[in-house]
Amino acid sequence: MKPNEELRISIIQAPLAWADKKTNLAYFSQELENLNATPDLIILPEMFSTAFVMDPAEIAEPMNGETMQWMAENATRYGSVITGSVAIEEDGAYYNRLIWMNPDGSFVSSDKRHLFRMGNEHLLFNSGKQPLLVELNGWKIRPLICYDLRFPVWSKNRMIKEKYEYDLLIYVANWPASRGYVWKSLLIARAIENQAFCIGVNRIGEDGKGIPHNGNSLVLDFKGRSLMCGPTNEPFTDTVVLDYANLASFRDRFAVGLDWDKFSIHP
Repeated sequence: MKPNEELRISIIQAPLAWADKKTNLAYFSQELENLNATPDLIILPEMFSTAFVMDPAEIAEPMNGETMQWMAENATRYGSVITGSVAIEEDGAYYNRLIWMNPDGSFVSSDKRHLFRMGNEHLLFNSGKQPLLVELNGWKIRPLICYDLRFPVWSKNRMIKEKYEYDLLIYVANWPASRGYVWKSLLIARAIENQAFCIGVNRIGEDGKGIPHNGNSLVLDFKGRSLMCGPTNEPFTDTVVLDYANLASFRDRFAVGLDWDKFSIHP
């Protein structure tokens, strides 16, 4: 499918309430109502309905749970894809699972590959095995989760039969303010090295462990230049339009992808 020239994307940088689905889902519902235009895609932070709570027995839900139902209802209502990650319980195991919810109620998902060991996430959740690749209006998109940002091999674009594997890289996150410089630097690096648009959507506010998060969500072009930057320590909802023609033109003129190394990732 030939990509649409423009992709309209809304991001929501939110102050997540700790382990409080009702409050968080009500917040996002209001933000969706306030959107001025219908986007193709709406991006929410990591574990957007609970915040980054490392007590999965308390906050995880089944795949037909409250958060999934909310995503399906609102994707249908607004005619937009909605993505973000949710703590999921499945067959007695827990996953930090990214959901890609389509307007028709169908969805695909993938689990966070790199679990944040400094927060003991690796002891509580199961790791993902395969990155997700989705298509929206002809755009190829790779959505990932927070700590995955630090691992360039997992994020790496590839050239397959002289075509780029993806056009847009997304990270949904709960990234602490103390590592804000790293957040910005790695997002810029991922955009440049993969010759793709790159979006990072982060939360704001202090979490239940007293750790502050300052937002600074970013939308970057394929050269790592900022197209949109969420403010520091403030809630932020806005929409940006990505232009595929600009990306294609740059790739034609500066075809670094043709010289990329081939590689494989073992589960």
